[in-house]
Amino acid sequence: MTTAAYSSELPANAGWLTRSEAWLDSKGKGAWIAAMVLGFIFFWPVGLALLAYMIWSKKMFSKSCRHSKHASRRQAWSAMKPSGNTAFDAYKAETLRRLEEEQDAFEAFLERLRDAKDKSEFDQFMDEREKRATRETEEA
Repeated sequence: MTTAAYSSELPANAGWLTRSEAWLDSKGKGAWIAAMVLGFIFFWPVGLALLAYMIWSKKMFSKSCRHSKHASRRQAWSAMKPSGNTAFDAYKAETLRRLEEEQDAFEAFLERLRDAKDKSEFDQFMDEREKRATRETEEA
């Protein structure tokens, strides 16, 4: 991957840390390990910070650093841009609209289900409370 290739995937206002991460990702896991070792050699907190970041972001234990979040961003963007085929683009737009409607309907169903569960739990609580109050009055 060339410098232009990985930099074209980044936003125009990406900072130096983001550009450095993308560059190290493009070089692979070896580059991350080399940067960490050099960090330990020159200034140990930098090496420690890189080690912590590699473990936290799961770069240390993944198969490859090259297919990280930048690849998923690229895939998400390519799914949204038009294909050039108007019939397919219309079908895709209609399918996405239908899926959004189904998602909204499902979320509304889940909300009604939660409300019904909350109401039944509240009704059960009130019934138990009323039974307790009746028992306490009978005992007194």
